[in-house]
Amino acid sequence: MQTRPEVVVDRSSPVPLYFQVAEQFEHAIVSGALRPGDKLDNEIALAKHLGLSRPTMRQAIQLLVDKGMLVRKRGVGTQVVHGRVRRSLELTSLYDDLVRIGEKPRTEILSLERRAADEEVATALGIAEGSEIWSLERLRFIGQEPLAVMRNDLPTRVADVAAFDLEEQGLYASLRRAGVLMSVAKQRIGARRALAGEAGLLQEKRGAPLLTMERTAYDNGGLAVEFGRHVYRPELYSFELTLVDR
Repeated sequence: MQTRPEVVVDRSSPVPLYFQVAEQFEHAIVSGALRPGDKLDNEIALAKHLGLSRPTMRQAIQLLVDKGMLVRKRGVGTQVVHGRVRRSLELTSLYDDLVRIGEKPRTEILSLERRAADEEVATALGIAEGSEIWSLERLRFIGQEPLAVMRNDLPTRVADVAAFDLEEQGLYASLRRAGVLMSVAKQRIGARRALAGEAGLLQEKRGAPLLTMERTAYDNGGLAVEFGRHVYRPELYSFELTLVDR
């Protein structure tokens, strides 16, 4: 079944018509009015319905294709992939954030082992270098698309991570059920190029740009609970924050 979202264009506006259309389509995708897998009418039908030229309609659709929200498939047409995940800067997990926006995240455990903390991890967790830690690496999906590679290190005193069902539940939710409450975190957001292994997991080219997030979370007593280093596909993910004038 093909879908035609309601779009209103303002011809007196200085905003280009293609951008107005793309912006309203994007809102429909993010709000859930257009769901992953929905097929759009073809460009000719959409252009006729909106009273626009076909090049204008094509430009609007291409903008959303470039953002990763739509995909063109030969013999199928134009389909909705999904909206970019917008994550507010709060002490939540990616799993929690995806569930909150109505997604059903899927997780693949790449590795889980006990090992000695190296200097970087020991410094972040406030423990002695060589102390035993849980080291966890996961691949998180949104729909069928790989979204993030997540590496988390936790002191073994925190919990028995091997007992968690991390394919079905998020790490933070599992920690909360184990009685571990996180109250504050230090977080740093950045960007870098994908390494070969990450690129393969995320279905990106080696050297493609990735968003990065590094976080150390602490409990009520000020002890470090976990040190996370995550990389995300930027076309599917972004961080949002609210700035207040003091």
